[in-house]
Amino acid sequence: MQENSFKFKIINYWRNIDKKIFISFLILFFLGLFFSFSSTSFLAGERLNKDYYFFFSKHLFFTIFALLIMIVLSAVETSFLKKIVVPLFVVSFIFLALVPLIGVEVKGAKRWLDLYFFRLQPIEVLKPFFILATVKILTLEKLRNSQIKYIFSFLLLISVIILLIDQPDLGQSILLIGSWVATVFIAGVSMFYIFGFFSIFLISLSLLLFLMPEKFGYIISRLISFVDPTKGDKFQSSSALDAIKLGGIKGQGMGEGILKDNVPEAHTDYIIAIISEEYGSVISIMIILIFLYISFRIIKNCINQDDQLIKISLCGLSALLIFQTFIHIGVNTSLIPTTGMTLPFLSYGGSSLMGSAILAGVILNYTKNRTHLYE
Repeated sequence: MQENSFKFKIINYWRNIDKKIFISFLILFFLGLFFSFSSTSFLAGERLNKDYYFFFSKHLFFTIFALLIMIVLSAVETSFLKKIVVPLFVVSFIFLALVPLIGVEVKGAKRWLDLYFFRLQPIEVLKPFFILATVKILTLEKLRNSQIKYIFSFLLLISVIILLIDQPDLGQSILLIGSWVATVFIAGVSMFYIFGFFSIFLISLSLLLFLMPEKFGYIISRLISFVDPTKGDKFQSSSALDAIKLGGIKGQGMGEGILKDNVPEAHTDYIIAIISEEYGSVISIMIILIFLYISFRIIKNCINQDDQLIKISLCGLSALLIFQTFIHIGVNTSLIPTTGMTLPFLSYGGSSLMGSAILAGVILNYTKNRTHLYE
């Protein structure tokens, strides 16, 4: 009897899930696994004198764990998922708040918590929950006809940004601001409020640069080197762009790229450049098209969605996914200043994969076909 019940749940799950989005996420996860082996084997074997499969094994473990997170989140009742969004955001926010106190500093940035088994970057897990918590505020019944909901959501954004700037992590701050703007715009905010919030942010950032140049001077240095490459260190971004050019259409072949040997952390922040160098721009374009297709499917689902919370959540999560993807690509192609942004699903790192899995799981849950759920 239990076996039949479990079988029925699996059949029901598969019938209601958006299969095209689900398969697209699976493709991205497995591409990340493949490219992880290609981009980290030399680093592990030649530089660190570890087993060639050292990083790949860790990535495989986190991929399996991430897939489990995605499937569990996509399978739970949507009503239950809506209830646990705020508690999960609070937990992830507490983890982020602990970073300045007990965080691990790596290369001048304190962004990680040492959890013994692995290092967690809390912002990666917090990002999707931040969007969902913002939507929760924007759709509160008590604030339906009040503009104060936008103020509350802005204060939520500011609280996260303050913690990020302290790390410092400007890239994630810009990503969250862009995603927040897209979310409140879909919710119907006046452009006057958006310009007002932007003005506050720019004034605050300018004051930080002026008052604390020793901590935030790197932002000015990156902007100057981006505008005039002769006045700063653009080794990483220049190397990534050269690698993309060298790869051309067809690429140099698996393992034949040199970017992963020359640029530190290339398997995280410059994975699309490695892919382009070794496998060609055609493969990179195909990956970009997968991200765009997922976004297209999400927006298509929103058109027929009656639940405002689900509709705005899907738009916000889609914006988060696309903005992060194109910030990563923009840095790799020298179209925007260096920020150190991972590519969702494909970059090496347990925290990044967990964040991607949470985002994917919620999207799959919210895009389920509800007409057959109780048949």
